[in-house]
Amino acid sequence: MKRVILLVLCCCLLHLIAAGYHIIGGEIYYKTLGMNGDNTRYRYLITLKLYRDADFSCGDRQGCIDRFENPVVANVYRPNGEKVLASVYLYINRVVPLIDTLKNPCLSPQAQHLDVAFYNAVIELAPAPGGYYVASQRCCRGEKLANIYDSEHEGSTYYTVIPGTESRPNNNSAYFNKDTAIVICNKIPFTVDYAAFDEDGDSLTYNLCSALTDGTIANETNSATPPPYDKTVRYIPPYSGSNPMGGSPAIAVSATGLITCTPDRAGKYVITVCVNEYDRVTKRLLGTHSKDILLTVFDCQTKIAAGFPPVLSNCSETPELQVAMPNYSVSGFTSTYYWDFGDGTDTTTDSKSIFFHQYPDTGVYKVKLVVNRYLTCRDSITGEVRNYPGLRAGFTSTGMCKGDPISFEDTSTYRYGKITSRIWDLGINNSIRLTGRNATYRFPKGDVYTISLTLQTDKQCEKTVTKNIRIYEIIPFAGNDTILARGQLMTMNGSGGDIYSWQPSTGLSDPTIANPVLNYNRDITFTLRVANREGCFSYDSIRVKYYKGPDIYIPTAFTPNGDGQNDRFRFIPVGIVYYRYFRIFNRWGQEIYSSTDFRNGWDGTVKGMPAPVDTYLWILQGTDLSGKDIQKKGTVTLIR
Repeated sequence: MKRVILLVLCCCLLHLIAAGYHIIGGEIYYKTLGMNGDNTRYRYLITLKLYRDADFSCGDRQGCIDRFENPVVANVYRPNGEKVLASVYLYINRVVPLIDTLKNPCLSPQAQHLDVAFYNAVIELAPAPGGYYVASQRCCRGEKLANIYDSEHEGSTYYTVIPGTESRPNNNSAYFNKDTAIVICNKIPFTVDYAAFDEDGDSLTYNLCSALTDGTIANETNSATPPPYDKTVRYIPPYSGSNPMGGSPAIAVSATGLITCTPDRAGKYVITVCVNEYDRVTKRLLGTHSKDILLTVFDCQTKIAAGFPPVLSNCSETPELQVAMPNYSVSGFTSTYYWDFGDGTDTTTDSKSIFFHQYPDTGVYKVKLVVNRYLTCRDSITGEVRNYPGLRAGFTSTGMCKGDPISFEDTSTYRYGKITSRIWDLGINNSIRLTGRNATYRFPKGDVYTISLTLQTDKQCEKTVTKNIRIYEIIPFAGNDTILARGQLMTMNGSGGDIYSWQPSTGLSDPTIANPVLNYNRDITFTLRVANREGCFSYDSIRVKYYKGPDIYIPTAFTPNGDGQNDRFRFIPVGIVYYRYFRIFNRWGQEIYSSTDFRNGWDGTVKGMPAPVDTYLWILQGTDLSGKDIQKKGTVTLIR
């Protein structure tokens, strides 16, 4: 039971760890709701905002996590690091999508899609000198950030300070209430309003500051580190908290919270803005609030290029004269496309989606496409439409048996032109190609073949039609040549198809089945015709020889000299149904061969080497068809 509980806890922790990988920024702040019922503690609404890349892609380290975890944890501390409450669980109140698309006809289309989740919890704290720190810490930041070392292992700390009794414990903290996504282009100036809001009307100042880590090094769990919070992420030089993304001019924040910059390098950058909150009457610093966010700088520059085929042939099956017009242009998000169709008509579209243009007649038309016709970033291209539709490709085939001629007939038609070339590909490793309206071929084996007919016309149209055809191959088997004892019955073993016919029918119980019973006494050869239901057929034969028996006939000599005559020493069984052993020994009693395969026999070698000319002893034993054991032994002379 303990092991099960431990496993469940590990799985839960894994979820909490992994789910944090795609978080790219955040902030935490509070609002005073008033005193509790007995007027001893203030009630505070704690809000944590977390941002994620809604177009998050799978990373090498962080996998494919794509969600906000719910809930998340925050902790409350005194300035001396004492934890004063149990962990506070904040739950998602709402998730807001933030989307921006670069709508510039002269730049490549780019889009930034973020989500921000608002987490809330209400806590109660008694006013105390020095106040409280409320902090939420987590791992990890995005992968391969341009300004932070080993960013996928670098944690985050978001905290806010509730003033103590010496200041204003019923304060409302400043926070950044303008949530937007912005597409930022390399080498193009950008401006974003980052001004914060303070419900109490306090005086606010801004500066770029360092992003805080979670108090550990390369931590892979959410941590709970007490204040002070002064451990920053490890910036890659020349970047720092005050210079987080470079630029020319470099990124800066104004006295009113306006961020400006002209980036000089594409990439992803963690930017942290701090807002300092001062009491307008006492001029006392009430707290410093910070917000992390990831800014992505895109390479937006592109060469606007019109794209249309140099030759577009309308070779459709139907005789309709409308032509699908493709647009392969490289263009901006809001580019326009001017079309001159070459038939006295034109139009302007704002989409690269394919559309159809109706031509008045067949013919060759010059088409011109202009991207951004009235802008300096325009480009144009010309192409040619050859409008000769009505090419219908097809063919039929006759025959289906291996060895028979298979005929193919072209049935194609062309309304507005002539077919000038026909090429047949018979699906045999592209090695068999025939030409002509009709083609005939004998396939070497049964199989499914992919047959293609490619047409070419006098109007530069080309079309290919493909069909799969099955060629059937009958592989008949009448059985192995057999020796029988006179009076011995045998069941024939025909196979290979669906329909059988034995010739002659002499001695057979039924010559039209695969396994008739043979009852005969003379040497005979049977021919078996095997066919399938499609009408394909082939032949095989079997020889049956009869000897007096049951008995075993064994020669007294053999000549393994490779001349194809008497090269193996083997026995001839007649009426023997079971072979127990067949062994051969040399004159010293050593066994040199053992087998029960009477068809193969001894080839006159020992361990792969030729045996010497000599006389050898053999012994064999078997059982005849009546169940009687037969044992024989003797000698054989090897002659070379």
